[in-house]
Amino acid sequence: MRVTVDQQRCIGSGMCVLAVDEVFDQREEDGAVRLLRQDVPSELQDRVDHAARVCPSRAITVRQEQGTDA
Repeated sequence: MRVTVDQQRCIGSGMCVLAVDEVFDQREEDGAVRLLRQDVPSELQDRVDHAARVCPSRAITVRQEQGTDA
């Protein structure tokens, strides 16, 4: 699984950080999402999917990698 974020679209709600702080953080200056890792390990995938679903601005995009079981 690979995750990307659109910082321009982010409204800084912090829902992603609450869902999975191993992958997401917030910038100090404006609260916008900061991606800590693009490649998501299998043990965090359900939580990252949840973060993308609860993001009020839909700033998180999740893609399954081709040719992997993850």
